[in-house]
Amino acid sequence: MLSLKQISKYYQNGGTKAYVLNKIDLDIDKGEFVSIMGPSGSGKSTLLNIIGMLDQPSEGYQYFLGEPVHQLKEKQRSALYKQNIGFVFQAYHLIDELTVYENIETPLIYQNVKGAERKALVADILDRFNIVGKKDLFPAQLSGGQQQLVGIARALIAKPKLLLADEPTGNLNSKQGEEIMELFCKLNKEDGVTIIQVTHSEKNAQYGTRIINLLDGKIESSSIL
Repeated sequence: MLSLKQISKYYQNGGTKAYVLNKIDLDIDKGEFVSIMGPSGSGKSTLLNIIGMLDQPSEGYQYFLGEPVHQLKEKQRSALYKQNIGFVFQAYHLIDELTVYENIETPLIYQNVKGAERKALVADILDRFNIVGKKDLFPAQLSGGQQQLVGIARALIAKPKLLLADEPTGNLNSKQGEEIMELFCKLNKEDGVTIIQVTHSEKNAQYGTRIINLLDGKIESSSIL
């Protein structure tokens, strides 16, 4: 599904290069559930942002669904990302002024999905996530767990092939966190969604099919579960 070859990300610091990622080689197959771990500053979020095309590497080659991402113009990259990738953030990133329904609907508007189809898709996912009763509420009226559910529903509404999650349970209590991880497992096993999550939690990492450990911008180890 995706392939990174000799990917580096660095910042010029005077005459020297400060590396955040250093010559990363990584292949991820369709249907995998990969957990990326490592201490703070090891490059986890940067790696996830490059995979999700929210950031560009300084060097290297990146392929996604057979497309050479490193050769694409910004508009082409943006179209590829919007059609195929969903993002779940630790801080939810919901739009405060929009209701639950409107937050979930937003990606479909960007993709020019017609009104009737949008309505059907949102109704379906509200039902699936058991949040129909919350559809007219605003994010501030929801608990952290409910906000994260809405964030995941929004990430999945356009049926992405790849779901990227950056510390998805970081702001949740342990019970809410477990529910979110169980949901990820279900999405991966039953719906075939490929998932890559960044996590500090050993327990959450175990939900995946592979754990990748980063240290100082390099892959230290990769183990199949």
